[in-house]
Amino acid sequence: SCPQPVLLTKKALEEGEFPIEVIVETGTSRDNVSRVARKAGCKVTVEENEGEFIIRIEK
Repeated sequence: SCPQPVLLTKKALEEGEFPIEVIVETGTSRDNVSRVARKAGCKVTVEENEGEFIIRIEK
């Protein structure tokens, strides 16, 4: 699984502009991005749409 979505999510969390939307194609990336956001104390919602996961991160 590519670490890119996680790295970009960490950067966005540091910048602090919410909401953040991340679109990934694998369940592993979805889980990893969600975990990083939750560890940062954020609320995470995930929608599945035509094989992609849309992750919305809010403070």
